[in-house]
Amino acid sequence: MSSLIPNFPPNGVVTINRVILKPGYTIDDLQERVALLCENVKTYHSETGFVGGFVALNSGQISNEGSTVGQAVESPLKDREALIVTFWRSFEDHERSHRSDTFQPLFRDVLELCENGNEEIAYQMLWSGAAYSPEEARAAREAKERYAA
Repeated sequence: MSSLIPNFPPNGVVTINRVILKPGYTIDDLQERVALLCENVKTYHSETGFVGGFVALNSGQISNEGSTVGQAVESPLKDREALIVTFWRSFEDHERSHRSDTFQPLFRDVLELCENGNEEIAYQMLWSGAAYSPEEARAAREAKERYAA
């Protein structure tokens, strides 16, 4: 485990929400509502289990080098699908945060714009890592070449 997510414990939990916007809602709607929700979590739960998170928007690009499901040109969910990924000390900390009175109204506001309802799945982190510095990458390549034989 590396320090890609500072202070994330080795037995921590990663949760992922997949949001697909209903017709009539925009990315701005999503950003505004999710920003309020995330600010709430940071404010009220940074001391009770929240470690960090991010929100990622489907750019529409599909990797033809990394996909095995055909050679699609663009995702049909471009600018309509987002992932809300959060990092927690424990699943119990996560669940407790979601029961809070300050969280629930903001969560309902986000769900209102979701075409797909919501299913938040918790994952156990198996690996995380940051890229090597140029010096570290060079040393890693040299070690592989030296010991490959």
